[in-house]
Amino acid sequence: MRSHDAVTVVIADDHELFRRGLVQLLEQAGIQVVGEAADGVEAVERCTELQPDVVVMDLHMPGMSGIDATRRIVAAGLRTQVAVLTVSAEESMVIDALMAGACGYLLKDAEADQVVTAVLAAARGESLISPRVAAKVVNRLRREPRLQGSDATTELTDRETVVLRLIAAGLGNHEIADQLYISENTVKNHVSNILVKLDVDNRVQAAVRAIIEGLIDPAEPDGRSGDGSGQ
Repeated sequence: MRSHDAVTVVIADDHELFRRGLVQLLEQAGIQVVGEAADGVEAVERCTELQPDVVVMDLHMPGMSGIDATRRIVAAGLRTQVAVLTVSAEESMVIDALMAGACGYLLKDAEADQVVTAVLAAARGESLISPRVAAKVVNRLRREPRLQGSDATTELTDRETVVLRLIAAGLGNHEIADQLYISENTVKNHVSNILVKLDVDNRVQAAVRAIIEGLIDPAEPDGRSGDGSGQ
């Protein structure tokens, strides 16, 4: 795991005062802010140029939105992870941002330490989603019709399915390793295989797709199936 001072960040937000405050917060936590952007186009440019570990992305910006910027960053294959930090908990925006490739979603009323934790989680390829936002995702997925099982989902091994359920429950790699009594490197290998088989970019997308396809029951608050095999 990288130390905090090795994590680099670009902040994309059209409010300069908010950016200034966020820069101060992250740098006090030992996170290096290497660039700023005031709109989506600039966010893509900064990420392409600077290749930060994480971009903290607002969604409501002039010109190109944060969602479109996220899509472009992911489509470009940049190493940068997108952590959304915005005012909107609107269901459609949450789903669109996560499916565009964001690996985390926090609201701007989050506690300062939650923001720092979300950035560090994103840098590790993990995710942190505001509880209010997570509830909206689950409610939306409860209403989605189940898709027929795809080749990707049926190719998952039993162990990969268990790991996927724990990902959906919000566990990081270290916690999953502890739960399953395996090494963290083994967990990382399972996660990589899951992403490839489900044809998704990150853990959040994997969990969302698994719920839609019926692999995970969103009625279960921790993402486990009824037989308890996720633990």
